[in-house]
Amino acid sequence: MNKDLAVYLLEKAQKKGADDVVVQVVKSKKSQSKFANSKISAVKTWDSSDIVLFLAKDKKVLMTSLKKFTKSDAIALLDRSFNFLKKIQPSTSYRGLAKGPFSYSKHEEYDQSIEGMNGNDIVKEGIDICKENKVRRTAGVFEDTVGENYLLTSNNVEAYERGTSVYYSVRALADKNSSGHTVAVSRNLNKLGFRDVAKRACDIAKQSLGAKKRVSGKFDVIFEPLAWANVLNTVGESASIFSVEAGLSFLEGKEGKEVGNDNVTLMDDATMKNSFGYSIFDSEGVPTQNNLLIDKGILKGFLHNTSSAERYNVKTTANAGLISPDPHALMMKEGKYSKDKMFAGIKNGIWITNVWYTRFQNYSTGDFSTIPRDGIFLIENGKIVRPLKEIRITDNVLQLLKNVTQVGKDQEQIYSWESGIPTFTPPVIVKDVNITTH
Repeated sequence: MNKDLAVYLLEKAQKKGADDVVVQVVKSKKSQSKFANSKISAVKTWDSSDIVLFLAKDKKVLMTSLKKFTKSDAIALLDRSFNFLKKIQPSTSYRGLAKGPFSYSKHEEYDQSIEGMNGNDIVKEGIDICKENKVRRTAGVFEDTVGENYLLTSNNVEAYERGTSVYYSVRALADKNSSGHTVAVSRNLNKLGFRDVAKRACDIAKQSLGAKKRVSGKFDVIFEPLAWANVLNTVGESASIFSVEAGLSFLEGKEGKEVGNDNVTLMDDATMKNSFGYSIFDSEGVPTQNNLLIDKGILKGFLHNTSSAERYNVKTTANAGLISPDPHALMMKEGKYSKDKMFAGIKNGIWITNVWYTRFQNYSTGDFSTIPRDGIFLIENGKIVRPLKEIRITDNVLQLLKNVTQVGKDQEQIYSWESGIPTFTPPVIVKDVNITTH
């Protein structure tokens, strides 16, 4: 892990006059198998190694990185960094780093069977499942990662963790206009559940055959976890105090106030077992914790690092980001409804399995739009009556949260191109969602 070089960088930076120093060594080995047209199209493996360096001197702050792990490169990086510090203005918001030492959880999300595994076998089995289900073609990606993270700071913090993860994304196409998309993510191979995920993508694709009709107006919508995680990601981003201070949060000024239906309880929790966002410490070395963001619809607080917590006279939530506090992993509390009961209660609604191109018209109010894809279905009197196409959700995030009427009892862990914050969520029903055409 090049701990000696990390110690060397820390000591040299302090001798050159740095007030605060963070050195983080991150190493990972990743293998990726891409597939298209029901065939493996590319396989690659790569190693990644970075030293991230954070310096603060006279309230001037700088973050940079190093890929060449030699002392001469480290010295050159320090020289450039201190020369640059002379030219920048002091930060009005910086208040220092967390003071250690800390004790950490001994739990590791590490599965030795992922080391050196062959992801092609999983990809081929997923392709075969779709062929058996009479789906025309499949595409997607499988990735496995083994990583290490070592952290050292000038405030008596030393921390180390290692972890593994697997990610499977599959899009099944019954024809060029009819598709289903699902994902499976896990820190342990035996918990991936890729077979069920592949079959579900195929089922959605076949159900979506023959989509011709567009609709518009207000509808009750069943959001699948893949689609709802996208909405929850925007909530997690808005819960960062950095977003609040930047004027980019629809949660600004709403602490202690209602921001959702009492069905909505949302947490940021890096300590969840098998979570893609699992970590025992943040970027300052503070032990991670479960942070309650929304409790039965009431906003409880924002995510902080040490600097922002000092400014607001609260405790850090262990979400550093040295510059911007960020969520680790979101979790919406499950409800009591089975999927069948959720469908049965819909008189006039839409089932949305996935969304993409989520864009905000106004970050501070929460006005946004997003495009449903990969299986969209009209529901009448509890039954799917036909597939739909070319619709858009044009609404407000806070309004969606306040209109959550039912929450499913089965959670899924989602991580995807559109949902970069790992998110555990059940399906939900949201009433009166504004649907337009495109």
